[in-house]
Amino acid sequence: MAESTPLVDLVRSRIDEFLTAREPILAAIGSDLVPLSEFSRQFLSGGKRFRAQFCYWGARSIAEQEGDALAATVSCATALEVFHAAALVHDDIIDNSDTRRGGASAHRLFEGIHEASGWAGNGPEYGRAAGILLGDLLLGWSDELLDEGLDRLADRASARRTRTLFNAMRTEVTAGQYLDILEERAWLVQPESELFGRALRVITFKSAKYSVQAPLVIGAALSGADSEQLEALRRFGLPLGIAYQLRDDVLGVFGDSEVTGKPSGDDIREGKRTVLVALARQGLDQAERTQLDAGLGDPGLSDAQIAALQQLIRRSGAVDQVEGMISDYVAEALSAITDAPLLADARTELRDLAVTVTRRTA
Repeated sequence: MAESTPLVDLVRSRIDEFLTAREPILAAIGSDLVPLSEFSRQFLSGGKRFRAQFCYWGARSIAEQEGDALAATVSCATALEVFHAAALVHDDIIDNSDTRRGGASAHRLFEGIHEASGWAGNGPEYGRAAGILLGDLLLGWSDELLDEGLDRLADRASARRTRTLFNAMRTEVTAGQYLDILEERAWLVQPESELFGRALRVITFKSAKYSVQAPLVIGAALSGADSEQLEALRRFGLPLGIAYQLRDDVLGVFGDSEVTGKPSGDDIREGKRTVLVALARQGLDQAERTQLDAGLGDPGLSDAQIAALQQLIRRSGAVDQVEGMISDYVAEALSAITDAPLLADARTELRDLAVTVTRRTA
């Protein structure tokens, strides 16, 4: 599916309208808040809008989208994009990431303002604190957009169900984020036999549910989906979401920085204990595992050291295993909607989207 579609254009327009309406509120407080407006626009200007697309096609799989129904779906799809931006701002702080989408991450931008202005105190500390607040602001704004969409629904039961699903998504992704930082530190005392399962649990809750499954069922709930339709979309969304994140894990280690907007091998420097890493450790001997473990989480690794660790992971056979898992999960997802009680043209679009999100290079 092309990155620029009528839906993507509608979401882009809604983001612009929403931010334009919020800027006077910040400006009335003082000109010092201009960076909050500017950085919000910057972090909401790009991206692939996959969550918005899954939300729309979840809704569209149940009913045609026009009038108030379309407006409600666009508002909720936009809420998901703003929520995603908030999660990225916070994630970059947690991971000490310097870049996002080819530019500086939010906390580094705030740090730069501090240093350029000659203010008192520590620049990195100011950057992290300001970045946390920007993420919190975006979280609040995502809720406003969701409420705006729900207010357009005449069916209040559907509105309540949608709100419940959105709330559950927020809880799950926060829990998944905690599990992620836990695994980066607790892996050392966990049995080797459990590392793969624990890594799979992280991607299920940190990414798979909130990137694919939740947007699908949120959109479907907006359109009044019944329990059978919601279950079909859940069975499609979860394995596809896992495949989506497995692709992300491969790109985090081997992706081209010119395409991904992040340094090559960034997940190695950040010490991500992914499924890819768990499988690599299984395929390496003790000396090689020690070498891999020593490099993971070292932000000072040179390009040559990153290349050596990349080669080690390839040699373990883990990349081929992950590619096989991606194929299997995609097949499972597609099977779930083959005879599902969903509109036929939406099933076609969902199948196309499944290919797009799992074969991407960024």
